[in-house]
Amino acid sequence: MLYHLARKALFQLDPEKAHELTFRHLHRLNNSPFKCLLRQSVATKPVQCMGLSFKNPLGLAAGLDKDGECIDAFGAMGFGFVEIGTVTPRAQLGNDKPRLFRLPEAEGLINRMGFNNKGVDNLVENVKKTTYGGIIGINIGKNKDTPVEQGKDDYLICMDKVYSHAGYIAINISSPNTPGLRTLQYGDALDDLLSGIKAKQLELQSKHQKYVPVTVKIAPDLTEEEIIQVTDSLVRHNIDGVIATNTTLDRALVQGLNHCNEAGGLSGRPVQFKSTEVIRILSRELNGKLPIIGVGGIDSLTAAREKMDAGASLIQIYSGFIYHGPKLIKDIVNHI
Repeated sequence: MLYHLARKALFQLDPEKAHELTFRHLHRLNNSPFKCLLRQSVATKPVQCMGLSFKNPLGLAAGLDKDGECIDAFGAMGFGFVEIGTVTPRAQLGNDKPRLFRLPEAEGLINRMGFNNKGVDNLVENVKKTTYGGIIGINIGKNKDTPVEQGKDDYLICMDKVYSHAGYIAINISSPNTPGLRTLQYGDALDDLLSGIKAKQLELQSKHQKYVPVTVKIAPDLTEEEIIQVTDSLVRHNIDGVIATNTTLDRALVQGLNHCNEAGGLSGRPVQFKSTEVIRILSRELNGKLPIIGVGGIDSLTAAREKMDAGASLIQIYSGFIYHGPKLIKDIVNHI
């Protein structure tokens, strides 16, 4: 009820301003005597995945807490894990505003944020301060002004800096809002990237005496043949997991709605079916060789179960959380 009222007020504001206001309040509340107001009791449903123990299978997807500013607050709400980022080696402002749009009739969002973040060093400092006891995933990307052919260097810089602070690392090669980024999902470019990522992971394992799993986040707009090729590359390079999926460029389900033709990635309910189908194909092709983290349009217990029935070991929410609030966490975790 409280979130319903808060959402009504926040939805009167520009989406990005509402996001900034919410984060300011979360940060203040978490650092005040009233931080208990953030906490809600959820069932303990541990999941073993990638050699890690997750408190429950539901996580916060990357993109909401880009700089790791409110990890403790999201942990208090009951998330089994929190994925922060996408973060880049250097701070960048992202794309021009406005760049975030609501499609409330479809419970969707369109964003073309462009990896706006304060840089990897700032994120690491925020992670050092957290008291959250769950798994923290760190999602990394390349700077916009780094040529795609040199993109691997940016991922390796970020890996080097976040490795000892991450529960797992997510390689984001599927955002539609950084020019050329999605080309890294294909053929020789993907193989070259994954080869470098794996070599760096093993180097850092030896250095830190700690194995941090690496996952790759893919797009929902790949063809079945392309998904099969990606799967082959992930297995050959011994990647630890795959996150399916990022946002979509497909507008078929939102035609006629206000903002439907804005450039950017569409998330929320309209991507639900597409992401689930990608998970089904991945699950069939992988046959248990590596786990899948399912994300895309999870806005209910039913949608969460569909992702897991399709083959996901863990699931994440973002847009559904914006539309339904912390109660969605409790509904999913307690009944999944």
